[in-house]
Amino acid sequence: VKAMRPYSSKIFDVHLMISPVDPYLEAFAAAGADIITAHPEAGPHFHRTLQVIRKLGKKTGAALNPSTHADVLDPVLEELDLILVMSVNPGFGGQKFIESQLRKIEAIRAKLDRANLKTILEVDGGIVPGNARAVISAGATALVAGSAIFGKGAHRYAAEIAALRGG
Repeated sequence: VKAMRPYSSKIFDVHLMISPVDPYLEAFAAAGADIITAHPEAGPHFHRTLQVIRKLGKKTGAALNPSTHADVLDPVLEELDLILVMSVNPGFGGQKFIESQLRKIEAIRAKLDRANLKTILEVDGGIVPGNARAVISAGATALVAGSAIFGKGAHRYAAEIAALRGG
């Protein structure tokens, strides 16, 4: 993040899948992260983690692994700028989308809509042109695609992004 920050004014959304997460928040904020996303399981007091991120002047995010239930966010829902639904088990690229995560995305979208929150609902893992529309229809507002774009070479980037967008 620190090495790239001088070269871009784009939003840097960092997903910290580390435990414990709290000792690293200040370093990522200082390095130039704009949004810091942590897992509720990555520390003993997730609400406190979010408070620290906000005190550092950054936007807050919560990441949910496939086996983490959406209800874990209920106590902090209004504190979040971003919710990241992991639709694969984190660890390596190129995994297949876990279909059951569509129901989690729908459940989170319903919670956000009931509370009239404009929280970004991001989905990461196994996103390909064949499922992007379903993920968006379930309520996602941001998609993360790695292998679907970068796996076919630089000459295919634009075409793969267009395919994800349905074009």
